[in-house]
Amino acid sequence: MTAHAMFPLGTVLFPSMPAVLRIFEERYLQMLASVLQEEEPGFGIVLIERGVEVGGGEQRFDVGTFARITELLQGDGFVGLVAEGAQRFEVERWLEDAPYPRAEVRILPALAWDEALRPLLEETHRVVRRVLAQASEFAEQRWSPDVELVEDPVGAAWQLAGIAPLGELDQVGLLRATSVEGLLTDVQRLAIEALETIRVSAIDPSDEDGLDGFGEL
Repeated sequence: MTAHAMFPLGTVLFPSMPAVLRIFEERYLQMLASVLQEEEPGFGIVLIERGVEVGGGEQRFDVGTFARITELLQGDGFVGLVAEGAQRFEVERWLEDAPYPRAEVRILPALAWDEALRPLLEETHRVVRRVLAQASEFAEQRWSPDVELVEDPVGAAWQLAGIAPLGELDQVGLLRATSVEGLLTDVQRLAIEALETIRVSAIDPSDEDGLDGFGEL
């Protein structure tokens, strides 16, 4: 079984969603140099369960998404990159971090589209955009309600999961989806629940839920 480079982060990457990253830690610069030798450069992104991004020693969730590198950006003291979420995977075994995290993984099946789900996709689209618009009245949101989605329906479903103002634990749950119907249904429910959380947080700032994400779509 092939070992894959892994990048544990404090955010979740979904298929068809962008990742804009700055890499400055030596172990990840080594990882980047290694994966750039591959025919399709990329690495796995998993959410950190406990710990921090810098320094190592973190505990990680066992589900993630491969990030396919599309652009490199040279910075002062760091390397920036733009990537796009591709296949999902489940970690079967973590290997020694030598010098960067690596794991043996099982690729999760791609979600199958059924045109009968078109009304559910459109309804979820409306719900997420409405939630984003209303949430922006209480707190600044990373994603605009007017952000455009891809035409591919499965990709659009994943992007709705990515732009909805959800916490990371909810996002990890969505990443384990086994059907488009289940994904869309859960995105609707969680987006509506998240809006109520944002409203409460606006009244009581101590109740914030750390809604964060990647860069621009």
